[in-house]
Amino acid sequence: MRAASRGEPVAVTGLGLITPAGVGVEAGWRTLCDGVSTASEDPVLQGTPVPFSCRVPDIDAAEAVGRKLTWRTDSFIHFAVAAAREAVADAGLDPRDACRWEADRVGVVMGVGATSQENHPREYAKLLRGQHTTLSPTIVPRSVPNMAAGEIAADLDARGANLCTSTACASGATAIGVARQLIASGACDTVIAGGSESARNSVFTALPFWRMGVLSGRAHDPAGASRPFDADRDGFVLGEGAGVMVLERLGAARARRARIHAVLAGFGATADAFHPVAPHPEGDGARRALLAALADAGLEAGDIGHVNAHATATRRNDLVEGRVLREVFPHFPPVTATKSVIGHALGAAGAIEAVCSVLALARGCVPPTANLDRQDPEIDLDIVQKTPCERRLEAVASCSFGFGGQNAALVFRTP
Repeated sequence: MRAASRGEPVAVTGLGLITPAGVGVEAGWRTLCDGVSTASEDPVLQGTPVPFSCRVPDIDAAEAVGRKLTWRTDSFIHFAVAAAREAVADAGLDPRDACRWEADRVGVVMGVGATSQENHPREYAKLLRGQHTTLSPTIVPRSVPNMAAGEIAADLDARGANLCTSTACASGATAIGVARQLIASGACDTVIAGGSESARNSVFTALPFWRMGVLSGRAHDPAGASRPFDADRDGFVLGEGAGVMVLERLGAARARRARIHAVLAGFGATADAFHPVAPHPEGDGARRALLAALADAGLEAGDIGHVNAHATATRRNDLVEGRVLREVFPHFPPVTATKSVIGHALGAAGAIEAVCSVLALARGCVPPTANLDRQDPEIDLDIVQKTPCERRLEAVASCSFGFGGQNAALVFRTP
């Protein structure tokens, strides 16, 4: 193992994005800046109490990642591989170029919140009919969480550390933080990191969330259902997608004259140690994660010019998060809630929002929050509404909180 460069900053040199807002970074960013929800009726969920979701539009998986991979894997893997390819190309890297791509030193860390159950109903039906010998042998490798990282590695010839983080809705953010630590430790020179999930693709996922009372019941108005921080919010809308970034040492990125989107300056991870699904009532873990990320970045709260909030649009979570953000960032930086447009992609959400945070930083533009018609008077934040907020940004924060009381916060700054 090479000697670690612990003090050297970690650069973000590549971005990939597959979301209901669009396929690819540019398409997704345009839709996010329009500030209009992508939620609509979902044929997979028809006949259920929540027959709508936010779906990735018009993606031909066979064309995007190949017919063989499409056949033997589930959607969350298709999204992961497609976003990883985009991120690597955006970084100006090519796995076929041995001079710039030392495969043994390229790692992959992907966050996935849960086992994909996309094809499970079909297989369960075989069991109920007693057709045990007809079960698909691909049902495990096509659906277990670690295969997002494994398939990216095989597709891009990344032979270094290969990990999957599963911290519920913080999984993608956790993956990016762990990737930074791999580089800082000297274990890897380059890491492909992010998250991927397709929660809306199975009633086995959707209905338990509905039974828990955390999904919006606005079947009559899908486009108006996801309402983070709004006084009339009633739960989140299921989404899907992937967000991926390429991380490498800042010095190495500059040496090869790469375009540097941002520096991943800080990471904080904590546990509430309070409740399986409810947040700590005072937001203790969320607060400590944000403060840890700031300390890791060597920044003060006042240095943060924008916050991408977790903002699920559930009653309790938004209220707790709003109070934490008001306390940690008393200078009222503009806040946005990406889930208002693309829904909640669960394990992928933190990675998608991290990519969006980097884009906001690099482009000096904060996308608006959709459906914020009447801000909850108990949430005292400067939430961007209606139109994008353009301003010069030096540092931004992205926060993610998940079931099990697992919290992750990321801080990005300009190079």
